[in-house]
Amino acid sequence: AVVSTQSTGDLRGNVEEFEIDNLDVIQCDVTASIPLRPRCCDTVIMNPPFGTKNNEGIDMVFLDRALEMSRGAVYSFHKTSTREFIQRRMKSHGYHVTVLAEMKFAIPQMYKIHRQREVMVAVDFIRVSADPP
Repeated sequence: AVVSTQSTGDLRGNVEEFEIDNLDVIQCDVTASIPLRPRCCDTVIMNPPFGTKNNEGIDMVFLDRALEMSRGAVYSFHKTSTREFIQRRMKSHGYHVTVLAEMKFAIPQMYKIHRQREVMVAVDFIRVSADPP
């Protein structure tokens, strides 16, 4: 899997700019073995790949790993078209899903399979937790 060092660098810059001192930034390949204890984080915030075409289901791998790591909530971006699937899957595992925001992401042409210069994708920002919202 591709691990974005730019995103992590941007986050570290924002943490410094806003003088946040109670945040640890962890960068890792969640598709590999995670060298962290289960429930080692209070909260996980992530923007996983959407899991389409060549990497179907990768968004669920990311969400599962985040839930293993978090002892609180997971905040994540997912395609709106997968909302009902995610809600059913999370409910069957004892989790609650709250859609916090609906938005549009502009996805630029990054791979050969992309035929347009940019595509607008409907996206949900969700909160997943074992506790009711």
